[in-house]
Amino acid sequence: MTIKKIIIAPNPFLKQISKPVESVTKDIQALMDDMLDTMYDAPGIGLAAVQIGTPLRVIVMDISWRSEEGTREPMYFINPKIISKSEDMATYEEGCLSVPNQYAEIDRPKNCKVEYLDYNGKKAKLNAKGLLATCIQHEIDHLEGVLFIDYLSRLKKNMIVKKLVKSRKTSTKERIVA
Repeated sequence: MTIKKIIIAPNPFLKQISKPVESVTKDIQALMDDMLDTMYDAPGIGLAAVQIGTPLRVIVMDISWRSEEGTREPMYFINPKIISKSEDMATYEEGCLSVPNQYAEIDRPKNCKVEYLDYNGKKAKLNAKGLLATCIQHEIDHLEGVLFIDYLSRLKKNMIVKKLVKSRKTSTKERIVA
């Protein structure tokens, strides 16, 4: 397995719409394995393929591994599609591996139902609730070129983007000086 570099906003690559996967091959499975290693290393609870430079409709998630038990229960979603959402909303403080060290409260449907292909290419459905529903919606947004900061006011979003750009410039300067 390989840990990949995560693309950081405001890189325009993150704004593109990901393409459907034609068939689940060993290459797609290897991509998902690499994505999972990258996500655990970052550390995060979800990662879309576009975040590592592959604009395919592929997501990996594991909302359990950062719990007190620390067990890993990876989930794989190929060509995920939300087929229904609840009208009830839930608010979570979201962060993103492509928007490091920035967090904001985001309202999303509390529950959703998702159709997708699993790791082996079998059709599956998931009734997601709570954090799982929020995470899958967040990751599917990535496949559509949407970041969680796109839900914020223009002012808040611009402040976050400026911090990211400044952080990148600072870290580049430090590398050059070192």
